Amino acid sequence: MCLAALAIDQNRRFPLVIATNRDEFFQRPAARLAWWSPGSGLPDILSGRDMAAGGTWLGLTAAGRLALVTNVRRAYQPDREAPSRGSIVPAWLRGDVPADRFWMGVGLSGHHPFNLIAADFRLGECFFGSSESPYALRIDRAFVGVSNAGLDTPWPKVVTLKQRMREAMRQAPHTEALAARLFEALADRTPTDDDSLPATGIPIDTERQLSSAFVRMPDATYGTRCSTLVITERIDKRNITHVFERTFSARGGLALMRRSTLKDWPPRYSLPDDEAPVAVQGPVSEAELAADAAKLVRKRRVRTLLKPSHKAA
Repeated sequence: MCLAALAIDQNRRFPLVIATNRDEFFQRPAARLAWWSPGSGLPDILSGRDMAAGGTWLGLTAAGRLALVTNVRRAYQPDREAPSRGSIVPAWLRGDVPADRFWMGVGLSGHHPFNLIAADFRLGECFFGSSESPYALRIDRAFVGVSNAGLDTPWPKVVTLKQRMREAMRQAPHTEALAARLFEALADRTPTDDDSLPATGIPIDTERQLSSAFVRMPDATYGTRCSTLVITERIDKRNITHVFERTFSARGGLALMRRSTLKDWPPRYSLPDDEAPVAVQGPVSEAELAADAAKLVRKRRVRTLLKPSHKAA
């Protein structure tokens, strides 16, 4: 993955929106969007799949975990023995390791430089982690973008995609209209002006060719392989999530489309027990019991996908 924008709890109708482009060598084999099993006893994953190393760049599980990975661009000689960055996403999606232990383990795993956005909606949590930092950053009700540098580094294509996503979410009346506008934004081939190009250590001509949202190198060996959208629409107080994938060939022509729909996803998180009303000693009137019950219902009625970082004072 080389470009992603993500909006969580930024729009009442569309509480979760993700728009991404995956850039890769065309000779590297990949499977299209589908449910697949990473192993016996492990939760199935909905994603495209890298058939060379077996991982993925963006995936989710029915249990409520989601992750996406991008590489960090550097001019360096890659270690051919390093594990694939695509293995990081399934490792998170397994769901058997808490966030603190996961980040500690992945930071010591020897992958090439990477960024990772990882969410567990059952816990109401989302994080950004990177090989460039020893700590994961919690994301709260955010509108963020990432390419091949740090979170929200203002590369022109990141800034533009976030702007177009924000406008599309505000104006689109339904999922289909929003998807059309986001695919249009991801298909933008406008290169960045030389004065605005980032300096990542690669030749300026290559930097220019990689600067647009949709990438196609002149020799057609490398470019945008697929565009993926995750759109959650709230309909009658229920979350309906649509995952779209457009895949492209080196020859160009008609893009292939796949789509999957999940009802009541993402799952809503539960408030911890320490936020429930506290039991009191002594006689309690029926009116007090009714008030406590109503208070509990209000406390547990969740309207956001992510928990606030801190409890209100």
